[in-house]
Amino acid sequence: MYLSLSDRPTTSAEPRQSGGRVSRTVVTLGIVSLLTDISSESVSAILPLYLTAVVGLSPVAYGLIDGLYQGVSSLVRIAAGWAADRTDRPQPVALAGYAMSAVARLGLIFAGGFGTISAAISLDRVGKGVRTAPRDAMIAASSDPAHLGRSFGVHRALDTIGATLGPLLAFVILWRIADGYDTVLVVSLGFAVLGVATMACFVPFRTGAVRRTAPRLGEPRPKVRWRTVLTPGLMRVTGVSGVLALLTIGDGFVYLALLETGGFAAQWFPVLYVGTNLAYLALAVPMGRLADRVGRVKVLVLGHLPLAVAYLCAATGSGALWTTCAAVLLLGVFYAATDGTLAAVAGQLVPEDVRASGIATAQTAVALARLVAATGFGLLWYAVGPRVAMLAVCAVLLAAIPAGLAVMRRVVR
Repeated sequence: MYLSLSDRPTTSAEPRQSGGRVSRTVVTLGIVSLLTDISSESVSAILPLYLTAVVGLSPVAYGLIDGLYQGVSSLVRIAAGWAADRTDRPQPVALAGYAMSAVARLGLIFAGGFGTISAAISLDRVGKGVRTAPRDAMIAASSDPAHLGRSFGVHRALDTIGATLGPLLAFVILWRIADGYDTVLVVSLGFAVLGVATMACFVPFRTGAVRRTAPRLGEPRPKVRWRTVLTPGLMRVTGVSGVLALLTIGDGFVYLALLETGGFAAQWFPVLYVGTNLAYLALAVPMGRLADRVGRVKVLVLGHLPLAVAYLCAATGSGALWTTCAAVLLLGVFYAATDGTLAAVAGQLVPEDVRASGIATAQTAVALARLVAATGFGLLWYAVGPRVAMLAVCAVLLAAIPAGLAVMRRVVR
């Protein structure tokens, strides 16, 4: 694998790379995601424990917040994808999303209550929703289709380096500074600003996609028609991914269940995110290559098996260290198998000129489903307790995986 980072004008489209090379746009976008994830994950790593142990929220209230964190981005994903396709300028759309998240970091520093914290989190997630589909469309457009899984794997690996460093940074700050939450937020803002600057200066405005009928200068671009976006293959992938996402509860719930069994001290809570992200980092590129080789749809669906086993570990661990470590690592395997693979599959099931809209459609279904999943699991936790709730979700997920494979048997990509 070759990574290219040579200088080039920021206003030109980059040619699609061939021969298995990973383009400089993919690598640069990975660096932007690395910086942004250091910012976002340093905050999210302390959020579950902070809201439940310090603020004193109940599991139901935390479920509502986690649902907001997981799903509010779905409100803008399709609109952002449409804007990127309509203008053929995904970079400014993605840049706006990164800028929103940076502003949200600033807002968190001055937030003083439940309402203002919720507003800042919502703005951060809206920013994520705005940037994700245009960014993934740029990755797909500048990559060789035969090695698309590898390209997404490289991007997700760089992204996950940031997602690993963020919780580790939060852990170090809180270890050294008692009640150093404000310090975490200030450092988080600094990395967010660096990510925005890198995106603005080093990522080209246009993708490498070539339209079949390029409009002349000054002519309006063709409209994005949803009958073109909603291909049968995309609809199958979106439906199955949405159903599986209904059974994907937030990592915070898994970690809180492990904490309740007594497998570790509360001060180590942010380190759990580090473990998951290290597993994701180690496996992102190998999973991308595996998806290219054996089929992206198979890896996407079967990648939920490690998630089910992680639920089982969290429900039956009884404080054993090995079950805690297993659950943490299995979550990383799940993300490595499914995160970039969903975008790779969706992006190849629609025409190039509506790629961002197609990716956004699939990601919106997943985000909405995870909002419902987090809220519903909070209620289930309150009603029957964490162990029974985890076992119930695990059982349903194990039944849904083979059903998902059967539904998507005609999707060959």
